Amino acid sequence: MNIRRHIFAVAATAMLATGAYAADIKFGVSGPYTGGSSSMGVSMRDGVRLAAKEINAAGGINGNMIVLVERDDEAKNERGVQIAQELINNEKVVATLGYINTGVALASQRFYQDAKIPVMNNVATGTLITKQFPDAKENYIFRNGAPDSIQAPMIAKEAVEKRGLKKVAILADSTNYGQLGREDMEKALKVYGVTPVAVEKFNIGDVDMTSQLLKAKNAGAEVILTYAIGPELAQIANGMAKLGWKKPMIGSWTLSMASFIDTAGKNGNGATMPETFVQQPATTPKRKVFVDNYLKEFKPKNGIIASPVSAAQGYDSVYLLAAAIKQANSTEGPKILAALQDLKTPIDGVVMTYNKPFSATDHEAIKPKDVVMGVVENGRVEFLNAEDAVAKKK
Repeated sequence: MNIRRHIFAVAATAMLATGAYAADIKFGVSGPYTGGSSSMGVSMRDGVRLAAKEINAAGGINGNMIVLVERDDEAKNERGVQIAQELINNEKVVATLGYINTGVALASQRFYQDAKIPVMNNVATGTLITKQFPDAKENYIFRNGAPDSIQAPMIAKEAVEKRGLKKVAILADSTNYGQLGREDMEKALKVYGVTPVAVEKFNIGDVDMTSQLLKAKNAGAEVILTYAIGPELAQIANGMAKLGWKKPMIGSWTLSMASFIDTAGKNGNGATMPETFVQQPATTPKRKVFVDNYLKEFKPKNGIIASPVSAAQGYDSVYLLAAAIKQANSTEGPKILAALQDLKTPIDGVVMTYNKPFSATDHEAIKPKDVVMGVVENGRVEFLNAEDAVAKKK
């Protein structure tokens, strides 16, 4: 019944929008809609839903409707693997959107690679994701999020170059995301000749970071660099407050998650992270329309999107795939692949305007120039630098 509900919900939207129903183009949507990663997963899914609804209302893709087949991977690698096989073999999806968690992506996307079905990673940031199959003649894995190879150098630059903080501690969770991110962070710090004074690990679900923080404090750390997700990041901020030891937190984009901001409260103020999208202020007309429509459609708590980056990148990922299918005039994987690698028409997205975002050798849409630094202030993320806000208007 759940399968039918998911499919029919979007099909019904298509019928209302167009007066007709054609279940022509199935997109898989895989992400965690429950658990600690759910604020990212739900925000991504809702961004995808919003884009699919708009495209269907405008006549679909070459007259064919998008049908979303949504699955909750629970941020579990084994669940992601099961879903990938189901979506390929049973649902016959032409592409899949999603992957929030790096580990789930790395475990699951090999099935799409083998089946020659494109995957558009719209949130997971592990550097390896688009490079998992270096010897393959064709690479079916794409991304429109900022990889850790972009984020880690920005974090290191903010801490060492801009703030002069050379005694750094890294706190990273034990997942693929945390540990691959830690490796990228250590590599980025090495450029400045900096070796962390402490490198500490913790597990998903841990609620006491006292041990890790005391080791960082006793080592003389001046700043905490993080690679984790919202709930555990909040425990770091709250743990520092409990110890009466307040140091700057600079980390990956997940510091923008509502599950960090809401749980950390005032202890989260000042946390700084790379961002592709900041909800407020809306710096372009496209962003304002997106935010207004998202708030109207999904009514998030306090009018704040739980994970604005996930929502925006989820939304854009649908338009990127739709443009490729329209250009290819086909739902065959190899033809979609060829079109994605040579998109003829710019796509006006929320994160940016995508002008030839991919090539045969580069499946990363986001470049360093497309990422800014955000900071948590009083319950929401703002631009850290006024010049970034101005640049995003262009």
